[in-house]
Amino acid sequence: MEIVQIVGLGLVATILALVIKDQKPMFAFLIAIASGVIIFFFLIGKIAEVIQILEKLAVQADLNLVFLETILKIIGIAYIAEFGAQITRDAGQGAIASKIEMAGKVLILVMAVPIIQIIIETVIDLLPA
Repeated sequence: MEIVQIVGLGLVATILALVIKDQKPMFAFLIAIASGVIIFFFLIGKIAEVIQILEKLAVQADLNLVFLETILKIIGIAYIAEFGAQITRDAGQGAIASKIEMAGKVLILVMAVPIIQIIIETVIDLLPA
């Protein structure tokens, strides 16, 4: 029932932020950041379990762990960029949030290039000459 705890924390933080927002907008923003970080840390154990299972499956399937590592890094970049963009957007800085999202997309593309290259080389090798 972790979701009940996460939603409860989110609701309490939202109510506190709304109450404080009129008098101290900066504190309301800090409450939003703190609640987001607490939720993220709450989920780290679950994320670690998923990574361990995926690594175990990759070893059993005799896959190159470099590919799994790259994919996990890409997923991490996506989550971190989204988290940062949401916090920035909550602070009323939509333009900066868009730049964070764009940076995340560019970094994902850069990380994906070696995998795309291998896929293209494999397809070319399969085609008749």
